[in-house]
Amino acid sequence: MTVPQSKRHAWLPWAALACLVVPMFASYYFDDMFSSISYLFENPSLTALGWDSAGYGLYASGYSVLCVFGGLVIGGILLDKWGVRVSGSVFVGMMVLGAGMVTLALLGGGPSSLSWAYAGVMLFGLGSEIAGTAVTRSIAKWFKGGPMALAMGLQLAIARLGTAFALVLSPRLVQQMSGHVYTLAETARPALVGMGLMAAGLILWAIFVALDAKASAKPTTPSVISSEVEKSNEDEFRFKDVLGVLGNRNFWILGLLCVLFYSSIIAFKKFAGAILIPRFDIPAQAAGWMVSMLPFSTVIFAPLFGMLVDKAGRGTRWMVLGAVLALIAHLLLAFAPQGVPFWGYLAMVFLGFGYSLVPAALWPSVPKIVPDKVLGTTFALIYWVQNLGLMSFKWIAGIILGDSAGGPVSVELMFVGLCVLALLTALVFAATSRRHPELRLDAPNS
Repeated sequence: MTVPQSKRHAWLPWAALACLVVPMFASYYFDDMFSSISYLFENPSLTALGWDSAGYGLYASGYSVLCVFGGLVIGGILLDKWGVRVSGSVFVGMMVLGAGMVTLALLGGGPSSLSWAYAGVMLFGLGSEIAGTAVTRSIAKWFKGGPMALAMGLQLAIARLGTAFALVLSPRLVQQMSGHVYTLAETARPALVGMGLMAAGLILWAIFVALDAKASAKPTTPSVISSEVEKSNEDEFRFKDVLGVLGNRNFWILGLLCVLFYSSIIAFKKFAGAILIPRFDIPAQAAGWMVSMLPFSTVIFAPLFGMLVDKAGRGTRWMVLGAVLALIAHLLLAFAPQGVPFWGYLAMVFLGFGYSLVPAALWPSVPKIVPDKVLGTTFALIYWVQNLGLMSFKWIAGIILGDSAGGPVSVELMFVGLCVLALLTALVFAATSRRHPELRLDAPNS
């Protein structure tokens, strides 16, 4: 069902969007709260928590475990079967519950803290991903026939402000002090801030549910009952539709591009402090500001690129350009002169542009390759493929950095390889657009 747009109620989609972005802001913050202070885990003796780099890498990879082993697929099907309001509420609640478990594990410490945090981040990860799917599905419904790419770009920009907030705030909450052993309370400070954001997100989600229910309720006159029933039966979701999505070649191309591109950025962010500090000889707070250029740039450029896709089209070309920029960024991070911060900042500029371009064109392409009735399932399946890669590459990055023979350059070579593969996949999708103009992949959205 597409929410009807009228001049009288033109503000309603934007009010819904305002409610939807807050839970995602909280989710992004909580997911990245340790990214700029990951150096804490280089040595277990630095914290009362006692985690090392491999343990932190395991914790970071836990976000994707339930997503990969069926959770995302089931959640996406539930979104299409039960609707956004019911299913979304369940998974937003799961997100908050998982974050709470992580926070309690950090505060409690002890030998089992990593196990409890791992269990919590698994719940948090699945809840966050399905909540994100519900948000994307809702935007596609509320803005269909309108500025969908702009709305998705704005949602993405504000959500990534949560990442920026985490990257800048965490080094201030947990001050870098040579020789200091960080207590459990000090280590958990970022998580406590995250729980406050989660509470706000939960309230705003409840407001959205009420708004969506009111907007979806409309009177049906006898003259249109039969046509509505016929349309409902025709658009009803069936489980065999999942096989149709899995047999869609374009789904796999987009899914592969998503996993390769996002792994080269999200897995990098998880270990940004451990990479940037030794590569460019900068303190933790400077590293936090450096990597925060990624989300801050998307705040400006993701909506602008979304408007560009809406008005000018050519989305597959922007995907190719974004993949090229990400490749240049990781080449600089791997091979730029040691100890010169300028190259780190330049790399973040290129990576920030790429991080804005690819999603602004990728996500609005999904409704063009599948019917509306399986849109939630399709988004969830793409997130499933994405999380399979994220789980693997976060874990591998932690092992490389924890190995005495590895280091920042070694892990950056892995990210360079991912970018090369992402670029090749984007070129394949651009070729598909040329061969199948009926899909209108490069056509304007409005």
